[in-house]
This record gives sequence, structure tokens and C-alpha cells, in this order.
Amino acid sequence: MTAGQILQLIRTGSCRTRKELIEFTGLSRSTITERVDRLLDAGYIHESGVASSAGGRPPSVLDIDATGRLVLVADLGAAHAHVALMDLAARTLAEESTAIRIELGPDPILSWVRQAFQRLLDRTGHPREQVCGIGLDLPGTVDQKTGRVVRSFLMPGWDEHPIGEIVGAGFEAPILVENDAKAMALGEWWSHWRETPSLLLIKVSTGIGAGIVIDGRIYRGVEEAAGNIGHVRLRETDDRVCTCGSRGCVASHSSGLAVAADLGLASSRDVVHMVQAGDPEAIARTQEAGRTLGIVLATAVSLLNPGVLVLAGDMAETREHYLTGIRESVYRRSLPYTTRNLDIVTASLGERAGVVGTAVIVIEHVLSPATVDAALEVAEPA
Repeated sequence: MTAGQILQLIRTGSCRTRKELIEFTGLSRSTITERVDRLLDAGYIHESGVASSAGGRPPSVLDIDATGRLVLVADLGAAHAHVALMDLAARTLAEESTAIRIELGPDPILSWVRQAFQRLLDRTGHPREQVCGIGLDLPGTVDQKTGRVVRSFLMPGWDEHPIGEIVGAGFEAPILVENDAKAMALGEWWSHWRETPSLLLIKVSTGIGAGIVIDGRIYRGVEEAAGNIGHVRLRETDDRVCTCGSRGCVASHSSGLAVAADLGLASSRDVVHMVQAGDPEAIARTQEAGRTLGIVLATAVSLLNPGVLVLAGDMAETREHYLTGIRESVYRRSLPYTTRNLDIVTASLGERAGVVGTAVIVIEHVLSPATVDAALEVAEPA
């Protein structure tokens, strides 16, 4: 068992002391001492106190050192950008947000992200050397191997752009890029639903996307395209043209942009403001949009049988009017036993779901056994 695997036992709470590690792994005391000392010297763990003892000297408790290494993350939507500096427990040290137009292209957006990252470090007094990982989430399909957007109908000019190389310039840290709805789904699961084996998150803002978490892992699909629920066609013959170019997609009926257009508004945020102000026409159209999306979600619920369905994005802020429409269709069109233990809720993290989920993705990577063992091997000669 490697030092990286020993670290996982400490992270998960399976073992809290050297004695417990010896008993759990069956390794010798000298081997465990060597593995633990390497992790201590590299700053991955620290001794945080003492455990109870049946006799003799109380053993030291081993715990992750969450503050020695930091991660930088950015959540990019069609109309917003949110960046954060976080520790390895996904606790926020500093954050910053701004309105953007992602269709303007990658250069101005990524330039702002890089500058914002530096402002966060300057504000908190942390050097770049403490950053052990960087993550970004985007509203498009992402190739996990290259970290590049391979398909997005909301992001012209972003396909195959070298996002990681640009944002990571000047940092000695891995760069991970993820789809926004998938990152949000993991953020919600990690923060509030870890006892639930499966979670389905639907993000409804300018467009519609979905993230699926099964047994604590994001499900991406063979082509990384799992979650493109907004482009399920409701009707072949339909006057509504979707952003993908097809007609009759659920996004052309139920996205925040579609609702805004029907109400003569510019954006999903404008819809939220009208609904929150009690406008009856906006409320009625919002509920109708939720019912329409709920038709597709009823099928998803029957296929996945999730424990929780989470509504996120701008339309989650419509005082549950959009959610009410979803519930009506899902409960009416699904078999009772598939919804018997299903929670249909709005996102608990709100606009922070993306940065939390992206941070968790980065943290899981930098603390994985393979990454830790590789880092220890490189550091060994020094």
C-alpha cells in the first residue's frame, strides 16, 4: 500500500492513528511510520491532537492539512463569472464575481479570470506556489483529456480553445476543465446529499443542462455528453428554433432565454425579477415552462431513479414557481414507486454550486493516490 493510498484512509476517516493504520492494512509498524512520515514532511497531513488510549501514551490523531495547499476555481456561465480561492476542505478564502457575455469569446473572459485569480492571491497574501490545482467550469461539452470545449451552442469561438494553457500560465499546477451543470451537481451532492447514492441536477438559465452524480462520481457518458437534456426534442414539427439549430427542443420552450423572449424580456434574470415582483403573466409562463421541462424529467426519473432532483440556475430563483411546474409533471407522469423517496428541491448552494463543485473536482484530483505518489516521488531527491 502506497503513501497515497494511506492518505486516502486518513481522508475518509477509516484510520485516524498510526495504530489503526497498522491494524487496517496489516503493514508493519516501520512501513506505516515511513509512509506517514513522508506525508507529514510533504505537508499532506498533520497531527491534530490525541485519541483516547486504553493505556500508555495517547496516540496522535492524523488529519489532512487543508490549509497548506490551495486551489483556484472559476465558474463561467453565459452571463456571469465567479472565481474563488479555496483550501483543500473546499472552504472559501476569497471570491469575486462579475457579469460577462461569454459569447464575446475566450480571450476577454479568460483574461479577466487570470487577473481575478491574481487579485484573490494578492488580497489574501498567498503566493502562487501554494496553488496546487486550478479548475474551471463552462456551459459546454468538455473533453476531459484535453480540457477543451468540444461543443457549445452558447459559446461561439470557444471550441478547441487552449483554455488550460492560457489560465494556467505562470502556475505549476494541473488545470481541470468541466461542464458547469456537472460541476454544480457534484457541489450540491458533496455539500448536502452525500448520503444519497444518485442525484440529478438541472440547471436552467440561458439554456438547460443537467449533471448526474452516481455513488459520488460524475457520470459523463461515452462522448462526455451526458446531461444534454435541453436538446431533447418534444415535437418534430415546431416553429421554435433552438440555439442548436433544431426545432422543438425542450430548451426552446423552457429555458430562461425562451421564457424571456415570450415575455419580451432580454434575459433569464429579467424573468426572475418579474416573477419575484409578482407579475401574473411572468408567473404563469414560468410555471408552464417548468411543466414542459417536467415532461422530459419524468423520463429521466424513470430511467435513473435518483434520490434527489435539484433545480439550479436563474430559474431556481423564481420563488418555486418553476419548480412547482416540474413537480406537477414529474409526479403525474412517473410511476409512484419511482418518486416515493424522491426529493425535488432547489439548489441549496445557489450561485456558489459551481465553484464548490469545481473545487471538489480539483481537490479529488490533487489528493488522489496516483497524484500524491507522483508528487512524493518527484520531491524525494530534495
